[in-house]
Amino acid sequence: MLRFFLLFAALAGFTGVGLGAFAAHGLKGRLTADYLAVFQTGVLYQLIHALALFGVALLSLHFQGRLVAWAGGFFIAGILLFSGSLYLLTLTGFSRLGIITPFGGLCFLAGWACLAILAWRLSSL
Repeated sequence: MLRFFLLFAALAGFTGVGLGAFAAHGLKGRLTADYLAVFQTGVLYQLIHALALFGVALLSLHFQGRLVAWAGGFFIAGILLFSGSLYLLTLTGFSRLGIITPFGGLCFLAGWACLAILAWRLSSL
């Protein structure tokens, strides 16, 4: 679990920085201001959750339970669904992809909820 979550966190961080630079330099004149903001929202959430996934990887060293694994899985799904749908929406203009975005947001929320439950249970561990 540690290696998988660390690898995905590193890839998400790497691609997040690259996509952010691409948006700032390569898409600035090609997208409307609204679509550029949507793309940058995807980048922001990807980078935040790359760090969260890094934290989950570190937590997996000390806690081998399902909550840590679920949190990591939810963060990965959130990055793919939330950020990925925003990237595709802005680059293709296919607005129906926006229906996927809230499911990614729910995955992010579920990942944070798993970490909250783990924290709540720490007093009894």
